[in-house]
Amino acid sequence: MSSTAVETRTATGPVAVVTLSALAVTLVAASLSGVIAPLVLDDPGPLVRWGLPLARVASDLASAMTLGLLLLAAFLVPERRTTQRRQQACRLAAVTGLIWFVASGLGTFLTFASLAGLRLADPELARQFLTFVWSLEATRVLSITTGAALAVTIGALLAQSRAAYAWLAALALAGIVIVALTGHSAGSASHEDAVNSLGVHLVAVSVWVGGLLALAVMQQSIGSDLGATVSRYSVLAGWAYAAVALTGLQQAVIRVGSIEGIASAYGAMVVAKTLILVALGLMGWQQRRRVIASIERDGRGFARLVLVELALMAAAFGLGAVLSRTPPPVPDTELAASAVLSLTGFPDPGPMSAADWLTAWRPNWLMVAIALVSIGVYAAGVRRLARRGDSWPVHRTVLWALGWLAFVWATSGAPDIWGRVQFSVHMVMHMVVAMVVPLLLVPAAPLTLALRALPTRPDRTWGPREVILQVVHSRAMRVLANPVVAAVLFFASLAAFYWSPLFELALTTHSGHLLMLAHFFLTGYLFTWVLIGIDPGPPKWSPAILLFILFATITFHAFFGVALTGTTFVLAPDFFEQVNLPWGPPLLADQERAGEIAWGFGEAPTLVLAILVARQWFRRDRQETVRLDRQAARDDDAALRAYNERLAQLGQRSGENL
Repeated sequence: MSSTAVETRTATGPVAVVTLSALAVTLVAASLSGVIAPLVLDDPGPLVRWGLPLARVASDLASAMTLGLLLLAAFLVPERRTTQRRQQACRLAAVTGLIWFVASGLGTFLTFASLAGLRLADPELARQFLTFVWSLEATRVLSITTGAALAVTIGALLAQSRAAYAWLAALALAGIVIVALTGHSAGSASHEDAVNSLGVHLVAVSVWVGGLLALAVMQQSIGSDLGATVSRYSVLAGWAYAAVALTGLQQAVIRVGSIEGIASAYGAMVVAKTLILVALGLMGWQQRRRVIASIERDGRGFARLVLVELALMAAAFGLGAVLSRTPPPVPDTELAASAVLSLTGFPDPGPMSAADWLTAWRPNWLMVAIALVSIGVYAAGVRRLARRGDSWPVHRTVLWALGWLAFVWATSGAPDIWGRVQFSVHMVMHMVVAMVVPLLLVPAAPLTLALRALPTRPDRTWGPREVILQVVHSRAMRVLANPVVAAVLFFASLAAFYWSPLFELALTTHSGHLLMLAHFFLTGYLFTWVLIGIDPGPPKWSPAILLFILFATITFHAFFGVALTGTTFVLAPDFFEQVNLPWGPPLLADQERAGEIAWGFGEAPTLVLAILVARQWFRRDRQETVRLDRQAARDDDAALRAYNERLAQLGQRSGENL
């Protein structure tokens, strides 16, 4: 048998196991749960009822494998003289990406048919689909996912570099996570928690399953580097497993609700998925190290373990596809009890007292998790340095922790609770996230810590340390870290945000709110970093120019605040006029207060930034003076003597000319 035939059999075996397991479990679960039973009214027919869960599981598996292959090509496979196996993984990603595109497109079409109650043979279906596919949120989101799949497929056909593979993996992640905006989670009363946990769940599952499937398919091509590749994948798999377990538990609590809910079809499938997850965890804990250690001697143990794990994972995918179509014990709540609940997804918080600034909390678990992970990873880096005898300034660790605690307060405390319905409190949240939090985080020098604590990969593969170096020294970063560009992104975007429909979008949609927070945080961090950052990156501008840019920018910020206080019309009127808080101040008065906050809040952070830039200026001049003094001591002040000799020559020439 030829080597090509062996590789083909090795590659198709795992795919066949996953496909057959997923389809079998999907069909059985769909039959037992009743999701394929005929509807009493507007039944779309058996093809639509059966096709929806099958298209969903095919799309989920194909997207996971596409992501896994791209991650393998960009970050996991050791670099050798030839990049053939990276290119092979990327070309396979194009194949699975095409399957993802077709399955997702078919799922979009079938979803519309189900919502419209039209059979596939109905002549009106195609016309209505083309007319209304973008009007319905479910089909709009699925259409975006389908577009992402197509873009990844085309990109995978053309990509030639690790950077391209990495960007395609990021695009695939975006296409996967947006699916969280559909299904039960998107319509639940616990909307934000449900969508956040489902989004993290989908990403973690896709990385975990897709990475393992990619390893199984590429095993022969990876060859002697299989052990190193599997070890790197195991780190990702460990993080993914923890995320899957925690978010799965949160989803179960939200959707099952009580012990009685376990007796339902939905609860039974949740229990089955939990048992599969526990089994996979035990297999990974008991066998992963032993199998990794034996890979170089015999790859059969790895192949057997992978097939068993993939079969269980495929079963979980099948259950997940059916779960997305099964009514949960806790039904979706109609968010129309009040205008506040309907528009924001949260009840009216009522009048705010002074004590509420510190005592009121409504945890946003995604933001809390980001903060805890960031603090934990930073502490782990400090501990690693301490173990090898290196020191790290304590004040940097304290600043890092304080910065993330401030972030949690702004996104889970009073600024977020009342900032959903009051412009002035919303502006407090904005100022804290964009100005206070970066002012604490940037001096903590997280990139410097990471570069000192993370190991270097000797085989030229992009590990975490290499990715950081690639990003901070990239051409894009040279543009973004230009102080003028950073200033424009930070402050000029204020007007673009508040005087456009983006403000209302952030107030009324979860995705808009998340993008708003990300924009505030990233632009604030970038602007602070170009002024006082000590992490590696593009060359710093002179402190004098930085001070000029800082004061020019804060002048624009003050102008924005003044303009906001003098505005005679309500911004985001459709939102605030519908909310119409009976206990709140008049809309224009609250908007004027928001302008005053924007105007006055920036004074203290700006003063701190100016002091820190001036301090760096003084320190740089002092270091330059010390350097020149040392140089003079070494060469007996050669520069000064040369300067005096030059003056003497000029004087002599002037005398001769006279």
